[in-house]
Amino acid sequence: QVQLVESGGGLVQAGGSLRLSCAASGTIFGLNDMGWYRQAAGKQREELAGITSGGSTNYADSVKGRFTISRDNAKNTVYLQMNSLIPEDTAVYYCKSVDFRGMEYWGKGTLVTVSS
Repeated sequence: QVQLVESGGGLVQAGGSLRLSCAASGTIFGLNDMGWYRQAAGKQREELAGITSGGSTNYADSVKGRFTISRDNAKNTVYLQMNSLIPEDTAVYYCKSVDFRGMEYWGKGTLVTVSS
């Protein structure tokens, strides 16, 4: 059974940084494309960043230059380094895994709150 567990969320002041982690189990992590999403209260889920099994990355314009996605296949973990945080970054952050069959799996999310 595939499980994704996010961690690293919390309360941070505007201008600060956080690093989110997403640990995967029950899947061949190195073959999966991974992504980070967020959902703010009352808004639709937003795609933030993705990293392919080969290491190619892409970012939403809203986070480009501030957030960095990376992966450690030896630890079955994907990361999201978030710098220069602003109150508008407040949301629940989710990771997603897409395996070689195209099956999608989601974590339960971690809350990030940025105070002004």
